[in-house]
Amino acid sequence: MRTASADVPVRHPIGERLPAIYAENEFTQRFTAALDEVIAPLFAVLDSFADYFDPALAAPDFLDWLSSWVALEADEGWGPRQRRDLIGAAVAMHRRRGTVDGLARQVELLTGGAVEVTDTGGCVANAEHGGPLPGADPGQVRVLVRVADPAAVDPAAVRASVAESVPVHLRVAVEVVGGAPAGNTNGSGT
Repeated sequence: MRTASADVPVRHPIGERLPAIYAENEFTQRFTAALDEVIAPLFAVLDSFADYFDPALAAPDFLDWLSSWVALEADEGWGPRQRRDLIGAAVAMHRRRGTVDGLARQVELLTGGAVEVTDTGGCVANAEHGGPLPGADPGQVRVLVRVADPAAVDPAAVRASVAESVPVHLRVAVEVVGGAPAGNTNGSGT
């Protein structure tokens, strides 16, 4: 919770903006000086209002609030840098949600590793109404993450993030291995 601070500087004193008849009055100057102390924190917040909405600049306690604005489920295990990166990229990721590229980018931001996504999905069309359903295998999304230190990545957290981003009927497999994270290897050029 944000609270006012007694040490906020007064950048816009009310007494300096009054007409001359009031500016020369000692009582008016003391009265407006007291108001300045009360209003100064408000001006400080308004002057930096845009910073509250920038994930790179927002206070750490605002990051969860920002993640709710961009429909990003924040995981308690994510560090501040991961939260800031994911929140900043959330809108672009929503545009690519459900694609191999979008999923690879999401896991890349989450882990900092090189990501390879393979999808067994496909599409079957039937010209007749009421025809047989295609196949019995619900399909699988496999995510391979290469990072310098596999112990630093929680595969369960990555799996939960992937499972939230793919259709519910697909199985999800995540493997985190050691190796040089040399960029995105999903073959999409992103």
